[in-house]
Amino acid sequence: MEASILIVQGADQGNRFPLDVPQLVLGRSTKCDIRVNDSEASRQHARLVQSGESWSIVDLNSSNGTYVNGLAVRQQELQQGDQIQVGRTILLFDPGTSSLVEGAPPRIQLVADPSQDHSHIVGRVPRDSVTQFGGDNTANIAGGLQAGASLNALYRITEEIVRPMASLDQSLQNILDLTLTAVGAERGCMLVTNSKTDVIEPRVISHTTQSGDSERMPISTSIVEYVIENGRGVRTSDASHDSRFDGGRSILQSGIREAMCVPMQGRYELMGVVYVDITTKMNPSRSKNSERLNDALLNLLQAIGRQTALFIENNRYQQALVEAERLGAMGQTIATMSHHIKNILQGVRGGGYLVDNGLHQHDEKTIKQGWGIVERNLDRIYNLVMDMLQFSKERQPEPRSTNLNVLILEVCELMAARCEEFGLSIDFELLQDMPNSLFDPDGLHRALLNVLTNAIDAVDGEESPRVIVRSGIDHVSETVWVEVEDNGPGIPEEELPKMFHLFESTKGSRGTGLGLPVSRKILTEHGGDISAENVSTGGARFRMHWPFVPDDETHSIESNTLNLGDGLPPVSD
Repeated sequence: MEASILIVQGADQGNRFPLDVPQLVLGRSTKCDIRVNDSEASRQHARLVQSGESWSIVDLNSSNGTYVNGLAVRQQELQQGDQIQVGRTILLFDPGTSSLVEGAPPRIQLVADPSQDHSHIVGRVPRDSVTQFGGDNTANIAGGLQAGASLNALYRITEEIVRPMASLDQSLQNILDLTLTAVGAERGCMLVTNSKTDVIEPRVISHTTQSGDSERMPISTSIVEYVIENGRGVRTSDASHDSRFDGGRSILQSGIREAMCVPMQGRYELMGVVYVDITTKMNPSRSKNSERLNDALLNLLQAIGRQTALFIENNRYQQALVEAERLGAMGQTIATMSHHIKNILQGVRGGGYLVDNGLHQHDEKTIKQGWGIVERNLDRIYNLVMDMLQFSKERQPEPRSTNLNVLILEVCELMAARCEEFGLSIDFELLQDMPNSLFDPDGLHRALLNVLTNAIDAVDGEESPRVIVRSGIDHVSETVWVEVEDNGPGIPEEELPKMFHLFESTKGSRGTGLGLPVSRKILTEHGGDISAENVSTGGARFRMHWPFVPDDETHSIESNTLNLGDGLPPVSD
């Protein structure tokens, strides 16, 4: 699995970028390999550099700095789970080289043969017990383990639980590694309940030394079944107490001397078990009569099992919530789209009825009237489908050298017939010497068309309908912008915060609630945004802006410009 960066906070939350080349630039520019829609990030904020198997991040003199795990850095080698912050965006680093022990499930062997499995349970935790560290309990911890060390182990595991990770298995693996260190065991594994089948299955395995990494790990079935059935943690001491080691049986060859197993009990159900052990094979110098696992460590393991169970449970709740939201969104989308398509088809049927009557009566006027209705509804369903396609998938802009003023005039030309129908004139206040720049003309064409259509709809019925389209460049923020202003009734104040929400429309049955969200999506894909406000003199104003990126043949915004002249609509400064 290759290394990747996952955005966990910010406008692009959920986007994952593979680190598939040795160097990638991170920033808000459309030319960046990893682009973030964040106004507080620099256009070229930082660089990710691969060196062998490791990755480092290098700050490119950004305005607001680059942070790794909350600390400002100029250059920093990245580790599994590191959080990178640029502006207000937080990204999670995943090196792709998982530390999971390969093939854990097939290497865990449950020993069910009664002749080989006569473990003696010498300690148990009472049901619903509360682990306490301190007082007499602290004094009984084997090997001089202090209460502070136990609390520190729980703290580190808690930190691991709340830390964003690439996968559930990776988090469980890290928790198990910390657990072996905390209790002084040499091997361990976690068996987790399958949420679909309720079968407890091996999930992760860990060793404190490399010598046993290639071996299968035998686990006593009687111990695991006892823990599952009784919901209690147990420990067992074999050696002189366990008959499994008599007569050179196969379990003896595994060298298991001591073991502990505890349930991972969630709020409502068992999430699995945690099993750890110590082997004489790995520690031949140890006395067989010395016990390193005792009831105090069993209490500690019980607390770890409880925390891990809550973590697994929360992870499943989160996945279920995401799935429920996805299904709910699908249902809302289907219901809303069905309603709009039904309205459009009713218009098509009405127009078709007039066309049919006109043909039978040889009435050309009725035919033209009906066909006009059909054409308008065909345009509506075409725009609806295009907006659905635009919104339904992530799309990287395909920038080309384009003049913004030319794009504006092309969009307005498409709306000429509709403007004529409404008796509407479009006034232009375009920047005279607009330079070519790099952006996706198809995407911005769609965004501007949606905004302009809304403005024309807004002035329908006004006595002197008017729409103004402006363009310009902000030299301070290095952005190019377009404004569309109308003299309609304006936007109700309570509707302004919801203007760009999906399926929110102020046009009643005429609107789909897709146009403005699609426009915002296109703008954010370009590293820009769109805003709406009411004008004091009446009407509304929409402003779209995105970073100005000169094309390859220009190096400043003063060159390669288009001077609007004869044959084009009048322009005012």
